[in-house]
Amino acid sequence: MEITLTSAALMCVVLVSIFGTLLAYSFINWLWLNPKRLEKSLRQQGLSGSPYRILLGDTNDERMMYRKATSKPINVSDDIVPRVLPFQTQHIKKYGDKSFAWMCVTPRLYVLEPALVKEIFTRIDEFHKPPTDPTFKKLAGGIITLNDEKWVKHRKLLSPAFHLQKLKNMETSFHLCADEMMRKWETLASEDGSCELDVWPDLQNLTRDVISRTAFGSSFEEGRRIFELQRDMANIFVQVSNLAQIPGYRWLPTKQNRKAKEMEKEIETKLRTIIAKREQAMKTGTGASDDLLGILIESNLNEMKEHNNDKSVGMSIEDVIEECKLFYFAGQETTAVLLVWTMVLLSQHKKWQERARAEVHQVFGDENPPHVDGLSQLKILNMIIHEVLRLYAPASSVDRVTCKETKLGNYTIPAGVRVTIPVLLLHHDRKIWGEDADEFKPERFVDGVSKASNGHVAFVPFGWGPKICIGMNFSLLEAKVALAMILQKFSFELSPSYTHAPYSIVTTQPQHGAHLILKKYSL
Repeated sequence: MEITLTSAALMCVVLVSIFGTLLAYSFINWLWLNPKRLEKSLRQQGLSGSPYRILLGDTNDERMMYRKATSKPINVSDDIVPRVLPFQTQHIKKYGDKSFAWMCVTPRLYVLEPALVKEIFTRIDEFHKPPTDPTFKKLAGGIITLNDEKWVKHRKLLSPAFHLQKLKNMETSFHLCADEMMRKWETLASEDGSCELDVWPDLQNLTRDVISRTAFGSSFEEGRRIFELQRDMANIFVQVSNLAQIPGYRWLPTKQNRKAKEMEKEIETKLRTIIAKREQAMKTGTGASDDLLGILIESNLNEMKEHNNDKSVGMSIEDVIEECKLFYFAGQETTAVLLVWTMVLLSQHKKWQERARAEVHQVFGDENPPHVDGLSQLKILNMIIHEVLRLYAPASSVDRVTCKETKLGNYTIPAGVRVTIPVLLLHHDRKIWGEDADEFKPERFVDGVSKASNGHVAFVPFGWGPKICIGMNFSLLEAKVALAMILQKFSFELSPSYTHAPYSIVTTQPQHGAHLILKKYSL
C-alpha cells in the first residue's frame, strides 16, 4: 500500500514538474524567444528597426513622445504629422520607410511603399484585421474587426443599407439636422451678423444627430448618453492602448478597466432595448425599415428565410449590437472630423472658400437645400474634401497582422507580425505628392485621385480594396450636404483665440476645439 501511495505521489510530482516546465517554457518563449526569433528573421532580410526590449518594447518611448508632442500647439502652417504621429515620424526617419518597432512583444512593421500598401489592402486572406483590443471592442466592434467568413457574411448583410438609393432616402434627415445647427448659429449671430464660437462641439452634435435619425430613427436626445459613453471610452482606449497588449491586462481591476466595463454594459443595455423595440415593431408591421437599423434587420431576416430560417446564416443579437455600436461611433466620428478640418482649412484659404460658395450658389441657389443629384456637380467642393482627407485623414494609421508566413514584395513576413500603414505619413509623402505635399492645394485633385497620386495606392482615408470602409459614401454624402448648407448661410474665418492642435484620439481631432468667427452670408 505504501509503495502504491509513494508511486502515486511521485507520479503527481512528475506531472506537476512537467506542467510547470511547459508553462515556464511557454512564458519564456512568449516573453523572449519568439520576439528574438521574429527580430532575427526580419533583420536577416535587410529590414532595420529598434532592438527588442523585454516586455514593453517601444511602448514607453511612444507614449512619452506622444505626450510631449501634444503638450503644446503648432502653427497653422506647420506639418501636422510630427504632432499626430511623433514616434512613427522619428522612427521612420531613423530606420527607413520599411522598418520595424516593438509593440510590447510584437514587432510592428511600418510600410509606406505604395506597391506594398496595395498588396496589404488587397490580400485580405493573408493580412487580417488585428485581434480586437478588448477596450476598443467595447467602443466599436462590428465589421471593422472581422476577418474571413464572418466578415463576408456581415458585409453581405450590411451592404443593402449603404446602396445609393437608400442613402438618397436619408437626404431629408441630413437637411433637418444641418438646418437645426444653422438656426442655432443664426441666432447667435443675430445682433451684428457675426459670432465667435467653437464649432467642433456643434459639428459633433450634428453628425450624432444624423446617425441617430438615419441609423435608428430616433432623436439625438435618445442617443446622447450612448455618444457620451463612447467618447469617454475612446479616451480610455487611448490611455491603455499599449498596456492592453500585455496578456491578462484587461482582467486586472484597474480604474480604467472597471469604468470601461460599466460603460460597455450601459451601452449594450440601451442598444438592446432599441433593437428589441424595432424588431417587435417590424413584426407587427408598425416599424420603419428605411433607416440603417431597419434595413439591417430586414436584410438579416430575408437571408435567414432564404435558408429555411437557419439562424446560423444571419446575425445574432450580439452581432447586431456590435454593428450598432459601430454605426454610432464610426458614423459620426469620421464625418465630424472631416467637417471640422474642412472649415478650419477654408478659414485659412479664403479664395477656396469663396470658390466653393460660388459653386454651391450656382448649383442650388441661395435658399434651396442641397439635393443628392446636384451634389455630383460640386467639383470644387469635391476637390476640397479630397484634399482635407489627404492632409487630415480621419484614421492616422491602419493596422493588419500576418495570420501565416506571408510574402510581401521581396520580403517573407513571419506569422504574427503587425503590419502598419502610417496613413498620414503616406498622405504627406513628398516622393508621391511633390514638394508641396504639406500644403493645402485642392487643385491637385482636379483630374481625380489616381492622377493626383501618380497612379499609386497612396490616398487611403477610408482604406482601400475589398475592405474599404462600407460607410464611405454615407460619410461623404453627409459631409457634402452639411458643407453646402453652411456655405449658403455663412462665411467663416479663424478666431484670434483659435489654437491649432490636431491629435489622434482614435480619429484625428482638434485637441482644443475649433474657434471660428462666423458671419451671415448674403448675395
